[in-house]
Amino acid sequence: MATLIPAIGACVSRMTTGERRLAERLEAKLDDDYRLWYDVPMGPRNTHPDFCVLHPRRGILVLEVKDWKVGSTILRANKQDWEIMGDSGPKTVINPLEQARQYAHAVVNALQRDAQLVQPDGPHAGKLVCPWSYGVVFPFISRKQFEAAELQHAIEPHRVICQDEMTETLEAEDLQSRLWDMFPYGMRGALSLPQIDRVRWIMFPEVRVQQGTLFDDNDEAATLPDIMRVMDLQQEQLARSLGDGHRVIHGVAGSGKTMILGYRAEYLAKASTASSKPILILCFNEPLGVKLHSVMQAKGLGGRVHVRHFHKWCREQLVAFGQTLPGQMSSERYAEELVQRVIAGVDRQQIPSGQYQAVMIDEGHDFAPEWLKLVTQMVDPTANSLLVLYDDAQSIYERARSKQFSFKSVGIQAQGRTTILKINYRNTRQILHTASLVAADLLTADDKDDDGIPLLKPVSCGREGQEPLIIKLPTLQAEAEAIADHLAQAQHEGFAWGDMAVLCADWKTRDLCARTLAQRKLPVENRLGNGDFDPTSNKIKVMTMKVSKGLEFPVVALPGVGHMPAVGEDEKEAARVFYVAATRATQKLVITVSEDREFGRRLSR
Repeated sequence: MATLIPAIGACVSRMTTGERRLAERLEAKLDDDYRLWYDVPMGPRNTHPDFCVLHPRRGILVLEVKDWKVGSTILRANKQDWEIMGDSGPKTVINPLEQARQYAHAVVNALQRDAQLVQPDGPHAGKLVCPWSYGVVFPFISRKQFEAAELQHAIEPHRVICQDEMTETLEAEDLQSRLWDMFPYGMRGALSLPQIDRVRWIMFPEVRVQQGTLFDDNDEAATLPDIMRVMDLQQEQLARSLGDGHRVIHGVAGSGKTMILGYRAEYLAKASTASSKPILILCFNEPLGVKLHSVMQAKGLGGRVHVRHFHKWCREQLVAFGQTLPGQMSSERYAEELVQRVIAGVDRQQIPSGQYQAVMIDEGHDFAPEWLKLVTQMVDPTANSLLVLYDDAQSIYERARSKQFSFKSVGIQAQGRTTILKINYRNTRQILHTASLVAADLLTADDKDDDGIPLLKPVSCGREGQEPLIIKLPTLQAEAEAIADHLAQAQHEGFAWGDMAVLCADWKTRDLCARTLAQRKLPVENRLGNGDFDPTSNKIKVMTMKVSKGLEFPVVALPGVGHMPAVGEDEKEAARVFYVAATRATQKLVITVSEDREFGRRLSR
């Protein structure tokens, strides 16, 4: 069975009868290695062909579907244009085959800019490495009617699929044969998985996993990146298939939850520009909020998509609607009072509900139940668009787990609209294994009903890499010096300083490491307080493990792990924090140990 993107249930409302019929046939009668896209913007010009079919050995096929009928719809046809009967009378339209050809050429021209997707030599040097073609589907015209109307003079017969050639009883081989008869030639070999990723990266810019600055597709002189990371098919299908209403995504660390949230925010912002209400993204961790905000700004969506960490949003609500801010008190008590005053303001209707076209909550596992209940009320009921991302294994704040609750009890109506993401794509198999050595007790799969909160065990995507380096040293200072040496070596190997992070269990270790790196003349960004995190700076990020939630770095160092858990600290709480920190690393992980407490012993086994 082929993979259709979006899922048919998510797009059936905008399909014509003929498009739905073709979608059902293609999905059911093509093999697993076929990828199908329906009405998805393609290439730098954002063209919208009805269907695009990709097969690793067959190539790329663009199809236009026309629900026209001989006589009642088609009045005249030639190779340039056709006259059809529209809703308000006769009108002239482009030949549907020419329409498909133009869509296909736009995509092929974009793909041929990539040196890794063209023939390097021989008679086809500079041409695409895979075949490509285009065709038309007439779901309401039989082959006999096609020939009787002499439409073969306007459109090549082998580039057409007719009504009687796409029936439900048709053999799968016959439909596939019809599709590939549209190609002028075949090919030997097959597109590799990296080549398929490059094809998808260029054809569908929305599925790109952005690294660094955004790529400008309209700049003909821009150099294409050597490595192109894209959503996998499950992630893309989920992102494109998210419908209206309340949705919950349960996903393990590194499964792409935040990436899907970013796609959804961009899609809604572009699809409903007429709405006067903004889209709100909330997260608990401030650096993650800063990073998401910078991504939305780079996409030109800062005015439509508001990204805030939760307590900053609460303060803004009190100020915007004339409510009194808390007075002098401890920072923890101040944060609690902020939230309670917003809740009270909403209850008194002094702070309005329904302020946002859509609300999206990243790190939902760190939101207390009363926070979720508050935020759910901020969704405009006419749109009713709410998305919550959740991973209980990454919940590092006791408040979110101290109370057993269901989503329904806090106003989230997601029964039947929850999705599970178990595959970890961020980490290599070796890094994920090391993280699990300490956190194994937390990662026992725990199935719940549709309204519960399951505990998911991550499954590695199988990406291989270096074994994490575990170094035993006599003192914490020696750990900091060893980390400085390894980060300097990583820079010589080609990693940028901004690709590196030192994640510490406490602020004392953080400051020691920052001082040591600075003494070695390495560029350092020591996150001390609010507002000083710059995701674009080319400096080593030094921060606490808790603050790193939601972020990722190619190179990560974890000092002081032998001191975990701290005296009097709950072991499970510390294990959660370690798991979060270790799974920030995408390529290299360095762990240093100078005291032999529980976690150090686990890593030594």
